[in-house]
Amino acid sequence: MRGELAGSQISALLEAVPGIANVLRNPVADAIVNMIRAAARIGELRIEDVDELIDYAVRRSLIRGDEGERLLTDVRQAIRPKRASKAQARTKRQGKQRQASRSRKPARPKKSTPRRPRR
Repeated sequence: MRGELAGSQISALLEAVPGIANVLRNPVADAIVNMIRAAARIGELRIEDVDELIDYAVRRSLIRGDEGERLLTDVRQAIRPKRASKAQARTKRQGKQRQASRSRKPARPKKSTPRRPRR
């Protein structure tokens, strides 16, 4: 009886307060969703998600703690150069855009024709 009451209260709360389900969502579920998006290249790989999944695997004894630490170190080292190269490419692209906009000729103003007065 007691478990049913708590379950119904939670259900009522989830229905009554919009968006609360997102707040109460499991961080591991968020990490899995974000990792899937990163794998499909529709999202960015976030170190926080990697860390959450490694912690989960260690808590569930799927991997040992030292293996998790090595994996996290490897991922951090792999991500760092990619992010730096993306930033360099972005800066280079912005520089080319600025240079191209400076070298363009300014647009000529349109000749204005005198308007006839309305009757």
